[in-house]
Amino acid sequence: MALASRVVREKAASGLLWRLPYNLLQSINFSSTSSPSSTSSATTTNEASKNTKRRKKKNLFEVVQFLPNWGIGYHMAKSHWTNVSYEITKINLYKDGRHGKAWGLAYKDGIPAPAPKKISGVHKRCWKYIPSPMKLEGKPKVEAEAA
Repeated sequence: MALASRVVREKAASGLLWRLPYNLLQSINFSSTSSPSSTSSATTTNEASKNTKRRKKKNLFEVVQFLPNWGIGYHMAKSHWTNVSYEITKINLYKDGRHGKAWGLAYKDGIPAPAPKKISGVHKRCWKYIPSPMKLEGKPKVEAEAA
């Protein structure tokens, strides 16, 4: 360690310190003792940044891709909507599977619109799946009849 410190002092005196490789400068410890508080604060900062990392929201097609029949018959809504959703009736997908067009029945306060219409904003990243109240009510009746 003494040899490395002497080399650094000689290079600094001659003005050649900046010509040393960056990795060599990092490997040399200029202080005789390292403070454990500085290392612990660095790890807590890294942990905090990992915890605050936000998940990327999904567009309509990324939400419905795992549902049966690409989500036809299921309810979707934008995350900031209240009491409004769409029941998807038709999807026209582009080749990549993340873009396209969609049509559906608009539901407001549980009452459907008379005819399906084109859904706007399908590429925006704010869509979520809404469990349909009608499907949830229908499943227990079927199970009760089967039992």
